[in-house]
Amino acid sequence: MTVARFMDLCLHDAEAGYYATRPDLGETGDFITAPLVSQIFGEILGAWVAQTWVGLGCPARFRLIELGPGLGVMLSDALRAARLAPGLMDACEVWFVETSEPLRRRQAQTLQGRAAPRWIDSLEAVPTDRPVIILANEFLDCLPILQATLTVGGWRERRVGISADGGLAFVGGEPVAERADWTGASSGAVAEWSPALADFGRTVGRLVGVASGAALFIDYGRAEPGLGDTLQALRGHRKESPLDRPGEADLTAHVDFPAFLRAAAGAGVSATAIRRQGAFLSELGALPRAAALARSRPDRAGLIFRQLDRLVSPEQMGDLFKVAAIHTPGLTPPGFEVAA
Repeated sequence: MTVARFMDLCLHDAEAGYYATRPDLGETGDFITAPLVSQIFGEILGAWVAQTWVGLGCPARFRLIELGPGLGVMLSDALRAARLAPGLMDACEVWFVETSEPLRRRQAQTLQGRAAPRWIDSLEAVPTDRPVIILANEFLDCLPILQATLTVGGWRERRVGISADGGLAFVGGEPVAERADWTGASSGAVAEWSPALADFGRTVGRLVGVASGAALFIDYGRAEPGLGDTLQALRGHRKESPLDRPGEADLTAHVDFPAFLRAAAGAGVSATAIRRQGAFLSELGALPRAAALARSRPDRAGLIFRQLDRLVSPEQMGDLFKVAAIHTPGLTPPGFEVAA
């Protein structure tokens, strides 16, 4: 089967898929995301939502949509900050794009007393009768990819098959035409591309284009085209072979941001430059927010600044994670006034 089919089954199979049965986030789980590192992350995004809403003219009704909300922590923190904008909460409808029933239950618990989200399975289910503001952190990296390997006979698709001993193995597939950004590769090189990522980019572009608004995407990935095998499995915060425990580990790949933004822009919307997470958060006030938290809790000051460092340091999440937005032409989303 293709790598894309393998990823889809491992993550989303209704009976044995990772997100359908055992998603485990946080320090004691399989992986940790930025919202679980520090409340500052979600609060900065809440301020981003508020400024974007103002930039849209403070519409009387709008939909705040999060893609893949995890435990719901990011939006809970975001709403705490966004509610400081007068009138925003009265105008806001919270929608979650989430297919995992275990996670839906966790999200409902997290948002209890703060918001009553509406859950949908896909972004295509969102009506276009009012503006949208979309947040997505570590969502695109789970979209399935295809891979090819350069052999002496040319590029061949990389597939998942059965080895001689009966286990799973990567095997050669059909020939694949070389793409412009694959030229000059050495034998054994691995190339990746994702029709699912491009399709989703077009979906986001159409929604934002018709409804108006903006969509913010934060993920680890590439700001420029490149080669390399980025498919990985995380289990207990450790990397392992994606073939070792199908359905028991989170499978992801680095996001090709240029391809995603190009597909979205093809639907008639605008796309920002691609920024590094550290620079983006810092420009929107992460350090002053950390200082304020430290003043209110001096006993936790050291921890607060260590958490901030994890988010913005180039050696940690600051450079690996990228940030980009898709938006209505004429709107300048906060944090993108200048190029990265």
